[in-house]
Amino acid sequence: MKRTLLFVLTMAVAATVSAQTAPTAKKTTTTVHHATTAKSTATAPATATSAENPPNIPKVEGAPKDMYTMRYADITIGTGELAKPNQFYTVQYTGWLTDGTKFDSSLDRGQPFTFRVGGRQVIEGWDTGFEGMHVGGKRRLYIPYQLGYGELGRPPQIPPKAELIFDIELVSQSERPPLPPARPIPPPVNPSQNRPATPPHPAAAGATGAASQPATPAPTPADATKPQTQPETH
Repeated sequence: MKRTLLFVLTMAVAATVSAQTAPTAKKTTTTVHHATTAKSTATAPATATSAENPPNIPKVEGAPKDMYTMRYADITIGTGELAKPNQFYTVQYTGWLTDGTKFDSSLDRGQPFTFRVGGRQVIEGWDTGFEGMHVGGKRRLYIPYQLGYGELGRPPQIPPKAELIFDIELVSQSERPPLPPARPIPPPVNPSQNRPATPPHPAAAGATGAASQPATPAPTPADATKPQTQPETH
């Protein structure tokens, strides 16, 4: 009886040890791989809007691009009348290159400049740069070379493809050009005085001993539409 009980206990212990040391079955998992589609980073080409493709005009697919931009910043809003087209503007101005070089100024000469707007007497940036101003107003213009002196510039003052910066002031406007300032009337000459003859002006034609005058330089493309009496740097 004791042997039988001992055998049963031995078998039970062996079964317990076998159960603890038996390898556990690994849990089988299934991984689901989701197929992903790579998104293209290329953007669709821009197309012209309906406003850029008006009716009755052949349609284009490409979107228009800016070639150059005319920019400005108002310094002082004038209190006078609004600038009108086809007027004679009297202005004060100073012009710089983008490196800070000042190349012209009516303030330095102490005399304002008058021109007819839209009359092609000045660079294109000036013909459009006063739009929306009021008399008495001041504005800074940032003029691209296409609206200034072009690809060639005006050497040596204006280099090729130069962007120009102008501070302008609209002093007045009128339908007719302002009258030139009156010259002072010379005092009367006493005929009894023995006065020497007035020498001829050095630039007078045929004057004896006239000083030699430099030849007038050939106009550049920027001056093709300007009267030669106008300042060269507007």
